Amino acid sequence: MKEVYRLAKEFKRKYPLTVAWRLRSHSKVIAKHLNPDEKILYVFMGQKNHGSFDFVNTNLIVLTSKRLMIATKRLLFGYFFIAVTPDMFNDLTVIDGIIWGRIKIDTVKEEVLLSNIDPKALPEIETQVSDYMIKEKRKYAQRSIK
Repeated sequence: MKEVYRLAKEFKRKYPLTVAWRLRSHSKVIAKHLNPDEKILYVFMGQKNHGSFDFVNTNLIVLTSKRLMIATKRLLFGYFFIAVTPDMFNDLTVIDGIIWGRIKIDTVKEEVLLSNIDPKALPEIETQVSDYMIKEKRKYAQRSIK
């Protein structure tokens, strides 16, 4: 939990326009689902919603050595958690707005829209997620050929 929280604070400090809070609570959800053999590669956050002025659902997104994890701790009880493995990942879309940017993660099952992200962070997020997914998808393709 400490490593996830530290990286989340680092991202928030680097990109202060990103709207996010309760990072410690969200980090605990990630830590609960993190497997012992997984390494944390990248952490960012955003609001999982469809409108830029809907601020209620901060999500912590963690790219690990095995998958992309999206978590939010609910205010009173429970949490939401989504895991996207490379074989389920389809596409990533970057939308740069006037004040904030948005990232759309398209999977086989759903589209996850993350908004209210500092526009300066968008290229870094795209590079980290895309590079990882391309590399991992090649491994899946090689396994299926054999």
